Formats: sequence, C-alpha cells, structure tokens
Amino acid sequence: MNEQRIGQSPKLRGVRYDVRGPILQEAERLERAGEKVLRLNIGNPAPFGFEAPEAVRDAVTNALSIAEGYSDSRGIPAAREAVAEFMAGEGLTSVSPDDVFIGNGVSELISIVLQAMLGPGDEVLIPAPDYPLWTAQVTLSGGRAVHYVCDEADNWQPNLEEIESLITPKTRALVLINPNNPTGAVYSEELVRKFAQLAERYGLVLLADEIYEKILYRGAQHVHAAKFVESTLCITFGGLSKAYLIAGFRSGWMVLSGNQERAQELIEGITLLSNMRMCANVPAQYAIPAALSDDSSIRALTAPGGRLLEQSELAHQLLTEIPGVTCVKPDGALYLFPKLDPERYLIEDDRAFVIDLLRATNVLITNGRGFNYPTPDHVRFVTLPDTVVLTEAISRIAGYLDTVRVDH
Repeated sequence: MNEQRIGQSPKLRGVRYDVRGPILQEAERLERAGEKVLRLNIGNPAPFGFEAPEAVRDAVTNALSIAEGYSDSRGIPAAREAVAEFMAGEGLTSVSPDDVFIGNGVSELISIVLQAMLGPGDEVLIPAPDYPLWTAQVTLSGGRAVHYVCDEADNWQPNLEEIESLITPKTRALVLINPNNPTGAVYSEELVRKFAQLAERYGLVLLADEIYEKILYRGAQHVHAAKFVESTLCITFGGLSKAYLIAGFRSGWMVLSGNQERAQELIEGITLLSNMRMCANVPAQYAIPAALSDDSSIRALTAPGGRLLEQSELAHQLLTEIPGVTCVKPDGALYLFPKLDPERYLIEDDRAFVIDLLRATNVLITNGRGFNYPTPDHVRFVTLPDTVVLTEAISRIAGYLDTVRVDH
C-alpha cells in the first residue's frame, strides 16, 4: 500500500491568515473544554447584537422566489445600479452599472482581481499593518507583497517618498486601505490625491479598499481614491459587511474606473474569473439596493453618543491606562492597534504572547504581526462589544499584563 503523505500545494508556502489561524484554534479548544471565550479577534458585528435593518432583511426575503437561479456573473442589475448610483452620489458620476461587479464579499473580489493581474514575481505595494488577506492573496496568486510601513508616530500615515522608493519594474499595483484596518487611520484628501498621482505616474493599478468608508469618528471625512484617477485603472472595493453591519450576507462589490481602455486585457481576465465562479449569492444581492438607500443607522452609531463611537473611546481610554500601553486613537473602522512598550513587555513571539494571554484570561485578540507589521509589539483589539464586555475584557488583559510587565 502506498503510504506517501498527502501534502498541500507549494502555493501556500508563506500564506498566513492569523485572524482565523492557530490563535483561533486554541480558542476553539478552550471552548470545547467548557471555557467561555470573549472573542475580540474579528470584526463580525452580529455576535455583539448588531442587526440588519428590517427593510434589508425584507428585501432579501421578498426576493427569494425570483432568486433561485444564477444571475449575470457581474451581479443582478438592481444591485449594480444601486452601487453606481451610490458612487454618483459620492461625486463619481462617470460610473455606470457596467463598471460594477458584485461578489461574495470583498474578499472574493480581491482574489479575482489579483489572480487576473499577477504573474510569477509581480509585486504589489501593500501597507503594513494591513488587512492580511491582501498579502495572503498576492502570495497565493504568485506575486510578491512589498510592504510600506505606516508611521505610528504620525497617526499611522504612510510616507509617499518611501512608497515611491519601493517601486520597481515588477510593481503592478498599489493598495490603499482607507479607513485602515487595523489602525483606524483615515487619510486626508491631499494624501489620497497623492496616492492617485503616484499610481498614475508609474502606470500602477490603484486598489482602493474602502469597506469601512462610513465608519468615521469625530468629524473624520472619507475621500474616494477613484475621484483622482484618470490615466490608469482604479478598482474600488466596498460592501455591506461593516458599515451596514451585515457580514454574513457576503454582499460586496468592486467598481472599475479611470482609464479602462488601457486595462482591457486585465478586465477581460477579471470577467473570465467572474464567469468561472458563475455569480455571487443571488438572494444576498437583493440586500444591496435596500441597504444603500439608507445609511442612517451607521451615522447614528458613529455620531456623538452613538454606540460604536462610545465603545471605541472607552476601549482606547482603558487600554492606554495600562502601564506601558499606548495607542493612536482611531478616526474610523472597528479596531484599536495598541503598542506594548518593548522595554516593559519582552515579547519575542507575538503569536505565542496572545495565546498565553488567551489561556490566562479567556480573551481572544490578534497579534500585530498577523497584520504584517514588522515588530512583535502590537496587538489588534476589536471594539464591537458593548461597554460592559469591553470593560471586563480589558480588566482581564490589564491583570495579565501586570504579571508579565518588567518595571524599571
């Protein structure tokens, strides 16, 4: 009998996704043993009491009888029209429904674009820290992720001169995550314009991940990168998972703008891969027009007195009261990315650190290097739980840090 081991594809070498990796597996082991784990590792609104608006649920339910077959691979007309109208309302009046692709969440669409774009060794410029799917999918697609490190001392702003210095003849695309996951940084109009100018100067595709565009605090303003792109291709990613609090519907979209004639070959590849997966989940597509017609819920949650803002503010206050913990206050998104003073917390392996923290406290967070940050002195903390849960979780974390801190 042939007992040769059945291995995995070599394409997976170097592919990591720590948000759902070994740390989560340890949490699941604890839960199977009867422990109650506070899961603060992923931006999933539903477990924390956030619900889809009734009108959105009704739109999906009422469409079930007409949603039993495949749709156009780009998505149902109503969803694509709604996205185009939304972008027009944001000032991008040249976008038409033909420029819109609907996907099973933004994650699927990122995968399609990178598979269509990259050959062996092609490079993509990605922020550090980043949403790790970007780095993983570039690697899986045969490309090479090149990280530009954002400056914590400058409110996590990227340095455009550094980014330009990283561009080589193999560079194909520039990724802009705005608002950023995990830092919560929101970029100014001037910075976004300069990103677009940089992409145009070198003929790069600008990949604008804007899934958190409506989760903004204290007057922060989001600016669409696509507004400033004319001579190259811009692909804007958005969806219902975060701003509309409907992660499980997997209703995402991407919008192509800029110089599409120049990118016809790439667009043909994107269309081919979209056709191969047939289409996105059809019933969930009917949520998109209903959701985009009313964003009052998220505006109330992020306004003064709103739950998301209050939770972010409280978590920031409690974490930064812990000796040796600092954190740039986020202007958007659903996370904090605090730093643990490396002279007081001697962390060499941040994955091992958060697993030890989990075992001691039953609080599940994610290590900073899981977001491709180069040093092991950060963690990502989700601010979706209510204030009671946040207070309890941070109290447990503070107690554990008291036991491992080196005080001078």
